[in-house]
Amino acid sequence: MAAGTRSHTGWGLWLALASAATFGSSGPFAKSLLVEGWSSGAIVLLRVAGATLVLAAPTTLALRGRWSLVRTNLWSILAYGAVAVAGCQVAYFYAVQRLDVGVALLLEYLGVVLVVLWVWLRTRRAPGALTGLGVVLAVLGLVLVLDLSGQSRPDLVGVAWGLVAATGLATFFVLAAEDSSLPPVALAGLGMGAGSVVLGALGAVGVIPLTFVDTRVELMGRGAPWWVAIGELALIAAAAAYLLGVTAARMLGSTVASFVGLTEVLFAVLFAWLLLDELPGLMQLAGGVCIVGGVVAVRLGELRRARAERGRAAAEETDFPLPAGVA
Repeated sequence: MAAGTRSHTGWGLWLALASAATFGSSGPFAKSLLVEGWSSGAIVLLRVAGATLVLAAPTTLALRGRWSLVRTNLWSILAYGAVAVAGCQVAYFYAVQRLDVGVALLLEYLGVVLVVLWVWLRTRRAPGALTGLGVVLAVLGLVLVLDLSGQSRPDLVGVAWGLVAATGLATFFVLAAEDSSLPPVALAGLGMGAGSVVLGALGAVGVIPLTFVDTRVELMGRGAPWWVAIGELALIAAAAAYLLGVTAARMLGSTVASFVGLTEVLFAVLFAWLLLDELPGLMQLAGGVCIVGGVVAVRLGELRRARAERGRAAAEETDFPLPAGVA
């Protein structure tokens, strides 16, 4: 490997880790607001609206006057904003209000498994053995996180919100995988703008409570103004996190970047421990290991299937049979 390529990959890995860390920081800062009486809808509205303003310039540059792409991809933008951004974040913050940050995020990551089930239903093609093993591991992890023995059983309403967040994450993956001419940064910027409008409208009619509290929040045992938490959520945990993730994916490729992104769970647990003195129990940590292992197995299985399908397509185009062991 050439020195320039190694340097490029090295920077990509650091950026991917930075993206995972910034995404993982959202839970503790949101929880510091929730315990002071803020509603999840209010937190997400300010977070998404702030990120929209930050991403406005990159979005405009990415489109470069090609605003017809917005009309062509309007439904994807609306679905991204309403479900993958607004719905997912509101549900996650409702889960954080009742669960440890790490547990809530582990539940959200079950969205990867939901994507596999969605593809299975849509294509009527059963997943491969490795993907199936990943699904089993993830379900086993969910059972451990729930701790059915009753020693440290989490709030079931919080678990339900975590699973709703998983549905939003699954929607994000499905929309991100679409073959679209819309630049990723534009999808994020416009989607967050759409999410802001949806949240504002639902808050105006009372469907989603919007409770803002002018108070101080507690982080690392010290008080801080509420706008410090909101600023972190909008600038770091949303806008910066997404831009770092896009840059890392272009340097590493989507597969490697997505695997590194799994470290978000570890960063979320670390931040919750440092900022809120909050750590899941041993049973829930074991469940977390199973869920992360299941997600890794699912992605490896889907990668193997994608390679096999590309190999078959290439063989059909050249009229040559597949070599032994490819399928």
